[in-house]
Amino acid sequence: MKKLSIKNLAGLAVGAALGYAYYRFIGCNSGHCPLTSNPAISTFYGAMIGFLFVFKPKPKKQ
Repeated sequence: MKKLSIKNLAGLAVGAALGYAYYRFIGCNSGHCPLTSNPAISTFYGAMIGFLFVFKPKPKKQ
C-alpha cells in the first residue's frame, strides 16, 4: 500500500469537516435527502471529495 502524504490527509480532514458542516447548517431535516440527512454519509462524501480535490497520481515510469 502506498503512503498517504500530508497533503492527501489534509484534503481528507478538510473535506470531512466541510461535509459535516454542510449536514449541520444546510442539511435536510425531513429525511428525504439521502446525502444530507445523515451526518456519517455527508461526512464520508465530503472526505472523498476533499481527497480527490488534492490527489495527484504519480506518472508511470516507462
